[in-house]
Amino acid sequence: MPVTSEATTTWTGSLAEGSGTVAFSSSKLGTFPIDWKARSEGSDTTTTPEELIAAAHASCFSMALAHALSENGTPPERVNASASVTFKPGVGITGSHLNVNAVVPGLSPEAFQEIAEGAKSGCPVSQALAGIDITLEATLA
Repeated sequence: MPVTSEATTTWTGSLAEGSGTVAFSSSKLGTFPIDWKARSEGSDTTTTPEELIAAAHASCFSMALAHALSENGTPPERVNASASVTFKPGVGITGSHLNVNAVVPGLSPEAFQEIAEGAKSGCPVSQALAGIDITLEATLA
């Protein structure tokens, strides 16, 4: 049975001078500010579409990796993953870099790397991002 997730954005003004907010249907955290300056120059206080994609990619990859490790008979004790999504004004989103560190008893670093690569390509968000370069750093703790 398909599941649909939803987010809503309200934007006021032009691209350069305007701003907006984004809210998630499942969250009680309220709204998050967005604007072009944060997107094109970076910000520690305002989110961007790329930060939202990074959150989706890191969480999806973590789930895919935990599943693949469990299927291998080596379930993880812990998976810490981050995704860094790059945006270049005038070009668009150019890549997503996954960085994962995990505690997986009884698994060699080589086997972990192979399983992590498979999770990277099998992750539904990675598949949705197939038009960009996706790279991976995978290490065991």
